[in-house]
Amino acid sequence: MEITKVGVVGCGLMGGGIAQVCAQSGLETVVREVSQELLDRGMARIGGFLEKDVGKGKLAPEARDAALSRLHPTTALDAFAGCQIVIEAIVENLDAKRELFSTPDALCPPETIFASNTSSLTIIEMAATTKRPDRFAGLHFFNPVPVMKLVEVVRSIATSDSTVATLKDFGAKLGKTVVEAKDTPGFIVNRLLIPYLLDAVRVLEAGVATREDIDEGMKLGCGHPMGPLTLLDFVGLDTTYYIANIMFEEFKEPRFAPPPLLKRMVLAGTMGKKSGKGFYDY
Repeated sequence: MEITKVGVVGCGLMGGGIAQVCAQSGLETVVREVSQELLDRGMARIGGFLEKDVGKGKLAPEARDAALSRLHPTTALDAFAGCQIVIEAIVENLDAKRELFSTPDALCPPETIFASNTSSLTIIEMAATTKRPDRFAGLHFFNPVPVMKLVEVVRSIATSDSTVATLKDFGAKLGKTVVEAKDTPGFIVNRLLIPYLLDAVRVLEAGVATREDIDEGMKLGCGHPMGPLTLLDFVGLDTTYYIANIMFEEFKEPRFAPPPLLKRMVLAGTMGKKSGKGFYDY
């Protein structure tokens, strides 16, 4: 199936980034938000990112204008009726995601593929509520989407080979490197990353080293571009805490259990960069 038109549900950091990359890759892109205010904010963010690339000489003004012309913002779910792929990028809540897919499921033709950008939830739990579990998969992008070159294609127990193949081709069309994972919480990257981040909090909590030395140790000792505590601030302490709880509930392994310090920081509202304070001040 040739992909020419894509729907993206959500125009926040992730949804907006996905929509931007799709539009820059030559695809007509319908992007939907629940309110005009959120939609305007998301579109302004996309425009700002593109303008910044023009200013840096990374993008021609004509390419910026072409990408913006392919973006079709809306607040209506029925606008996805002509899309070959619909990608969900809303809040990480299973019930909200299940409810979201009910309208496109009724309107889109049977061949339309549904994909979730979830980083932790089980794909089959969403797919099972639709009429197309064989054409439902995970498509996990990484933030910031226009910069990060990886996408995980997640195959549930019901996902067909043709769906996986189409999504792999789609990811390549977006200029991404595609890896395939089975439908388990965390997939590949977060299943490895979350315990690493939690261990960094435990090391700090135990007084083994300062936050600065923990980060410097991992940057210089392992060649990481940023230390784990800085990365936690960028990912969001609340996001990490939420994902860790889901993974602990699934696997019941201590390495996925959020340490007390992380829980206390989340309860205190110190979410990282987005709140202005996490392990560091912003």
